[in-house]
Amino acid sequence: MRNNARKIVWHPSGATAEDRGPLLRQQGCVIWLTGLSGSGKSTLAGTVEKQLLEAGHLCYVLDGDNIRHGLNADLGFSAEDRTENIRRVGQVAALFADAGLITLVAFISPYRAGRSHARSAVPAGRFVEVFLDASLPVCDKRDPKGLYRKARAGEIADFTGISAPYERPEDPELILPTDTLSVEQCARRVLEYLRDHGLIAPRGEP
Repeated sequence: MRNNARKIVWHPSGATAEDRGPLLRQQGCVIWLTGLSGSGKSTLAGTVEKQLLEAGHLCYVLDGDNIRHGLNADLGFSAEDRTENIRRVGQVAALFADAGLITLVAFISPYRAGRSHARSAVPAGRFVEVFLDASLPVCDKRDPKGLYRKARAGEIADFTGISAPYERPEDPELILPTDTLSVEQCARRVLEYLRDHGLIAPRGEP
């Protein structure tokens, strides 16, 4: 049954993200890591998460594989299912950000429209699109899960970069060439961006 048929309405919270920010010493936001399989999204998300926690910031990682074990277990990898996959994750990430969390999203998210929709769910300035720019040959060579090999052998259909498209971000907040930068260098750039844009306090400030 459609929402309008049930007269579902949005109930505003008694507190805003701005109210929660000073309590947590941070501004709730979404750091959206996008790139090909093997570009380093999950590794970078975990590294940034660890460094944020060590600095006293509350954060959480939404990882593509993990989400498909539960929330999106009913979805496959067709274009339609991928679109729905990202729509759901974008809404969850927006709720986490509204609660004040720094939310790291590590998904291939191959379509610009899906990433744009996720951005639109978050207030301006609170969505940080990070493009992990590693070439297909580099990702293919890394192939941490053996997926490219299986896709080339026809064992996996609709595989991004082989039999399904990846639409590069046109104007992301950060571009990280993960085929030349180390994980530590990439994490440093993400943290610098958060500090420079007031999403976390500069070093030494309460």
